Order: sequence, then C-alpha cells, then structure tokens
Amino acid sequence: MHLSCVQLCALLTLTLAAAAPPPHHVARRSFFNLQCKGVYDAAIFARLDRICDDCYNLFREPQLYNLCRKDCFTTDYFKGCVEVLQETDELELFKTYIKQLHGADPGI
Repeated sequence: MHLSCVQLCALLTLTLAAAAPPPHHVARRSFFNLQCKGVYDAAIFARLDRICDDCYNLFREPQLYNLCRKDCFTTDYFKGCVEVLQETDELELFKTYIKQLHGADPGI
C-alpha cells in the first residue's frame, strides 16, 4: 500500500499532534486547581508534575498521582515519591520550586 503525499502529511501531522505536550493553558489551569498561590513557572511545574507522573507509572495507582500533586506538591506523598524514585539529592531544589509555586514554605 502506497500513501499519497497528502495522506502521508496528514498522518505525520496527526502523529506529531498526539505527541505534543498539553497546551500551556491546561498546565496553568492545573496550577490553580492544585491551589498553588505563588508564581507560575511552566518548566518548574512540569518538573514537579513529572515526579508524580513517574510515581504513578511505578505503582499504577491513580489516587497516588492526585495525592502527590495535592495542595501544590506539599503533601508527604510527594516527598514519598521523591524518595521512591531515588531523587532525594534533588529534594532541596524541589522545595525551592514548591516554595515558588505554592507561595509559602512547603513544610515537607
């Protein structure tokens, strides 16, 4: 089966669209839904969210993902995920990130 140039371009466009990160406004809305009251930074938010995503992928427990992100990444679940993922050497950096997003000392 041979694809025409138009079909190939359409297929490539669909593939790239599926692999694209969520739009900026979706991440920003998530920032507010998590009750973050600090300064939004897309890169920082994505890095912290990735911790929770990786933790979810490890345990496949949907509630864990939400608990990890709850209250703008300030729960013990987030810290537990950092430990399980063996990223404790980055914990102080993550606390700085959380402080910026949360708008207060994270207390974790």
